[in-house]
Amino acid sequence: MKKRERDVTLNKLNQKKESDVKNYWARCALSGILLILSTGCVKGPDLKLPATPHPTNYTGTSPAPETMPGDRPPVNPQHLISGASINIAWWHKFSSPKLDKLIEHAFKASPTLASARAALQQAREIYGAQAGTIKYPQVDASLGAQRQRLNPGIFGQTGDAREFSLYNADIGVRYNLDLSGGNHRALEALATHVDYQRYELDAAYLTLAGNIAVTAISQARISAELNATQAILHAQEERLGLDRERLKLGQASQDEILLMQTQLERTRAGLSQLRKQYQQNRHLLALLSGRSPGADGVPTFTFRDFTLPADLPLIVPSKLARHRPDILAAEALLQSANAEYGVAIAKLYPQINLSGNLGSQALTAGALFGTGSAVWSLLGQLVQPLFHPGLPAEKRAALAAFNAAAANYQSVVLESFRNVADVLRALENDSERFTALSGADTASQKILDSTKRKYEFGAVSYYDLLNARQQRQQSKLDLAEGKAMRLINSVEFFQAMGGGTQ
Repeated sequence: MKKRERDVTLNKLNQKKESDVKNYWARCALSGILLILSTGCVKGPDLKLPATPHPTNYTGTSPAPETMPGDRPPVNPQHLISGASINIAWWHKFSSPKLDKLIEHAFKASPTLASARAALQQAREIYGAQAGTIKYPQVDASLGAQRQRLNPGIFGQTGDAREFSLYNADIGVRYNLDLSGGNHRALEALATHVDYQRYELDAAYLTLAGNIAVTAISQARISAELNATQAILHAQEERLGLDRERLKLGQASQDEILLMQTQLERTRAGLSQLRKQYQQNRHLLALLSGRSPGADGVPTFTFRDFTLPADLPLIVPSKLARHRPDILAAEALLQSANAEYGVAIAKLYPQINLSGNLGSQALTAGALFGTGSAVWSLLGQLVQPLFHPGLPAEKRAALAAFNAAAANYQSVVLESFRNVADVLRALENDSERFTALSGADTASQKILDSTKRKYEFGAVSYYDLLNARQQRQQSKLDLAEGKAMRLINSVEFFQAMGGGTQ
């Protein structure tokens, strides 16, 4: 009797010991899982921007305070103000209400901007959809009914086949534990794509405003050239008429008539070319503002509608990358490539999927939610890739894509510095050129005034007066081109600085 009691006691002790061992290992496994969850890290390197040059200035020499250095003071000088902020509506600097109104209308009606805004909205919605799938558990509810026929013979039993109905209702929950950080990196890639589309939208606004301003200034130039060319043509027609009268009197040769007629026809051909340019310019201006080419409401521009900006805010090279949307867009693409590389690395690590179901099953619909019909299940699954030959290649491909994005970023930064340097040199040289053209224009006006006085006193012939008028109009042609270039250079300067988009 005592031996039997002792055996029972030993059995209980062994069972308790085995239970303690099992509980110990269960606690160890649970602690390990919690430790993994608490220390789960994001795979893949954090982004480090590639090395790019950081010059102290854009052109290799310190920028001059005025756009034209030299002994002779420039006409209408422009001053570079280093470190000054740029107004987002930079086109207001040209003091043109017509231009302001046209750009404002274009921002509302341009299909190009509408497309860019839609692309940004699409990127945001895609990010929201994926974030909802990845960040939170997925919960589904189901309700079903099925009719089954069971044959006892498949279980080695005898009897007739039975038919029955099975009703079920349950709620299922699924969640992926982002131990390796792949989900985090995937969301990061989508978020940076949103940033990329936002910078692309900024660039579209900047480009559209710049194109409208340049087109409007070009229209003013063509208008001035049309007026000057028409005046030249009128003077040539008048001279040709005089030469024909002289030919009748035997004071001119046929060759002189033909030479003058050649010049006149060339001028007439140039006038037709200018009319074509003016008409096409009008069509382009309507298109840029979101209208059809023949629509009403497109303003006409002359040089009187513009004022040359006196102050130009110059962003230092070290801060240019935070102002230009093309550099920011290239940086966003680089960030996206880095995140995709992290996703490719994360695929090499274990994945844990959790799922659970809670519901009820019954043979009749009335008993579906009754007592005793509850069913539930829990599932945890750890998946470790063992033999996936494509995963290493996918990782290498993602790394190559990152390297390509890094090279593209460096290229965009260098191109932006070149763009700014070109604009600064254009501002300097075109300012000097305009000053020279202004001097020539003033001299041509003085010559015309002097020739008029001499003609009144009979000191010169009418031919001399016509020649002076023609030279005066030719000077106006050159001056119109120089004036337009200075205005266009100012537009390009604001674009090179990023247009105030931040």
